[in-house]
Amino acid sequence: MCRPMLPELAEVLTQLPPVDFGDIDNERETLAALMAAAPPLDYGAVVAEDRMIPGPDGAPEIPVHILSVPGDGGGRPGVLDIHGGGFAVGMPAMDEGLNVAIASALNAVVVSVDYRLAPEHTYPAATDDCFAALQWFAANASELGVDPARIAVIGDSAGGNLAASTVLRARDAGGPAVAFQVLLEPELDDRLTSESMNGLGQDSVIWNLSNAQHSWRYYLAGQEPTPYAAPARMEDLSGLPPTYVTVNELDPLRDEGLEYALRLLAAGVPTEIHCWPQVCHGFGLFPDLDVTQRAAAAVIGVLGRGLGVAAVAA
Repeated sequence: MCRPMLPELAEVLTQLPPVDFGDIDNERETLAALMAAAPPLDYGAVVAEDRMIPGPDGAPEIPVHILSVPGDGGGRPGVLDIHGGGFAVGMPAMDEGLNVAIASALNAVVVSVDYRLAPEHTYPAATDDCFAALQWFAANASELGVDPARIAVIGDSAGGNLAASTVLRARDAGGPAVAFQVLLEPELDDRLTSESMNGLGQDSVIWNLSNAQHSWRYYLAGQEPTPYAAPARMEDLSGLPPTYVTVNELDPLRDEGLEYALRLLAAGVPTEIHCWPQVCHGFGLFPDLDVTQRAAAAVIGVLGRGLGVAAVAA
């Protein structure tokens, strides 16, 4: 059955260069050019700061990008953001628009992690960096004006994998505490056996079976996948924080996201699931679309509820 795509999304997709993870250097150059060509953001009262924080033992320092509204009040919510990019491309700037909106609407401190990328840095480099960033965030919450009991973790695509992995590691290590997790169109399962991956994945735009295969090959580099590399493999999902999971009707990753969400529910984790109809993976690359704006508003709403703060009207 042919599934229709939103006409406005189909139109803008014609402007996007083909995504081919078989040539990762070209993909990085293309993404950098797209980000450079993006119109400037209105930061309003939000201020950006770049820092270097301690990396995992024996690893380099980690660049982080911090967004917040200046003020002398403490006890604000915190959000650890992990960008997507198939483990091999990407940078915090990809999430800047949403993160500025989160910082502004929730008076939150948003820390975005510039983790090490594959294939130069294979598993567990990226998840180690993200977990180290969570540990730093919690340990420095007071200095950042954040309530350490109100820190959420959010990630998109491969960032959704790393967010899930970071939260699983925090659970299994006995902390830091995570109040809420947001997994947006997550890439969770290296086995690539779902119906959506092998149906939609044959010829879908932005993300397809071929790109997924390259992505996991870069990340795992022949290693046997652990549940922290591929969270879909984690048998026990109990004891995790309340969760918001999104999937897209036309996304090859759809079914693995749905399955993970249903398993969270079965494990007793309060979980909200949202399937965006008639859109493909990565539709958030187009911030002017009505569906992208609605998706961003939904994220801000669930984060506000999950962190116990009312969103400020735009």
